[in-house]
Amino acid sequence: MHTDDTIASISTPSGRGGIGIVRLSGKDAVKIADRLFSSPKNKKLIKIPSHRILYGNIINPSNREVVDEALVSVMKAPNTYTREDIVEINCHGGVVPLKRILELLIKGGARLAEPGEFTKRAFLNGRIDLVQSEAVLDIINSLTEQSRKAALEQLRGGLSGKIESARNKLVDLTAIVETFIDFPEEDIETASQKELEGRAVEIKRQLKELIQNARHGRVLREGLKTAIIGRPNVGKSSLLNALLEQDRVIVTEMPGTTRDVIEEYLDINGFPIRIMDTAGIREAIDIAESEGVARSLRAMKDAGLVLLVLDGSNSLHDTDMELIEKSGSGNSILVLNKSDLPSEIPQGSLPNDRTAVKISALKGRGLDELKDEIVRTSLKEAAGTGDAIATNVRHIKAIERAYHSINSFSKNLKKGISPEFLAVDLRDGLDALGEIIGITTPEEILNKIFSDFCIGK
Repeated sequence: MHTDDTIASISTPSGRGGIGIVRLSGKDAVKIADRLFSSPKNKKLIKIPSHRILYGNIINPSNREVVDEALVSVMKAPNTYTREDIVEINCHGGVVPLKRILELLIKGGARLAEPGEFTKRAFLNGRIDLVQSEAVLDIINSLTEQSRKAALEQLRGGLSGKIESARNKLVDLTAIVETFIDFPEEDIETASQKELEGRAVEIKRQLKELIQNARHGRVLREGLKTAIIGRPNVGKSSLLNALLEQDRVIVTEMPGTTRDVIEEYLDINGFPIRIMDTAGIREAIDIAESEGVARSLRAMKDAGLVLLVLDGSNSLHDTDMELIEKSGSGNSILVLNKSDLPSEIPQGSLPNDRTAVKISALKGRGLDELKDEIVRTSLKEAAGTGDAIATNVRHIKAIERAYHSINSFSKNLKKGISPEFLAVDLRDGLDALGEIIGITTPEEILNKIFSDFCIGK
């Protein structure tokens, strides 16, 4: 990718809107935009101070035809998003004026930006690191308030600071080990071993903390995988419809209506939930239902949270008791549906260690209590954190690689392995942490990261 040219793109969503923005970045951004700009007071973009906005018209230089009215912002390097000169043309948000302005800018010497190229230039020019670059995309894609906050904390450098802290300690440890390579007549004595191991323990502690918090980070970024499980006709689909506040799933009195896993997205108290309605679990009557039941059981096994729905207006079935046992107590909630009808579940018939919430999916009763319980049961640790946490699978895997490398170093140190091999373990850890913030990240990984961005960012 060339970074010495000037790029341009439309930075607002396609379609009609009140305002549309065309953005330029590069050494010729102001000069190219100035050729298209006509001010009522004959002001020139190339002559105004940085971070100023001028009102005027965007014109076609070849025939002086007015394309649209505009407010044009001029921001000069280095105090810009990309650390290059940036011009933003704010015009009316229709497809035609935006496209026409972009065409004139490209004809005037700019080229169309690649996906994520503005943010990639910010990274390459040292304004932000790779974690912060990815946080930009996470903010754009955030679907709940909590996921937005987590991404914003990363953009502010919270996670980068933790990675850099661990990496700096690892650099110091590596330097000490490599002195024994440079001076082979010096053995790593017992005192030195204790110091090296102490340093390694501290680095592992920092990385382990990040790994332990990573589950909550992935929940905030991707959503907690939640399976609604139960026998046919206990109200699973009705519960999903009630939580979604729409008739997403067909509900009938005939058992076996749901044959496949249906997945939807929910925002519950600011947390993203990937919720799945599943086929009723019973002795299947045909091949299609048999496959549906098998998928339901897999969904229960793979889910981070299980909502086991029981029909409170009927006595417990053998299948209910079997599902109660299979779902476990740690990540499951018993949902006693049909609370608008007289209860037929005797007091004390449910396990004492299981959380149970009474609801009526039909009447909409108890849903707020169920939502609160979902947060308390599975997201309580993430709910209180204001600290930076790893939410990206790439980050988590790299942190785990670094941890395993340093753990290997500790084991080999105790075995009295040669310093050359100890240094290899530490270098592997350094590379893993460097990949996260962009110090040692291969070009193909960078290209993949920024290709996921929209073109105007």
